[in-house]
Amino acid sequence: MLNITVIGLYMIYSSLTGSATLPINTPQTIPKIETVESIEKSKGKVADSFNTEAYVRGQFSDIPILVQIARCESTFRHFDKNNEVLRGVENNADVGLMQINEKYHLKQSQKLGLDIYTIDGNMAYARQLYKKEGAKPWMSSSACWSKFTNKDVALGNS
Repeated sequence: MLNITVIGLYMIYSSLTGSATLPINTPQTIPKIETVESIEKSKGKVADSFNTEAYVRGQFSDIPILVQIARCESTFRHFDKNNEVLRGVENNADVGLMQINEKYHLKQSQKLGLDIYTIDGNMAYARQLYKKEGAKPWMSSSACWSKFTNKDVALGNS
């Protein structure tokens, strides 16, 4: 019965459109996971947060709490609606995906050669910060990610 249904749908579609091919797996229906370079070039596109989330999950697979912190801090966005680096609502000095505070961390990130205004630099600095201080720098959003255990919040061992 399934074959008849598929064939029937195919025949109806082809008679209506005059096309013998079905629009399966088009870019509109299957989102493409992009590289960080293409994410940064496509600033502000609707798919940005989806692609950024996938990228964050891959990069922080060893420290899952940082994935949740990114979700809570920026909803996986690095750019705002004006295609500028996302700034904090409560504190305008918080920037990017991980909401790294410029006042406290810009000089140190620069000493490490990390640009907190790029996705990769923002994430790399967050990783360094987590190794040094655990989740303490993001305690203001802990109500959002606090379902994690104390072990998750402790200093990273990687």
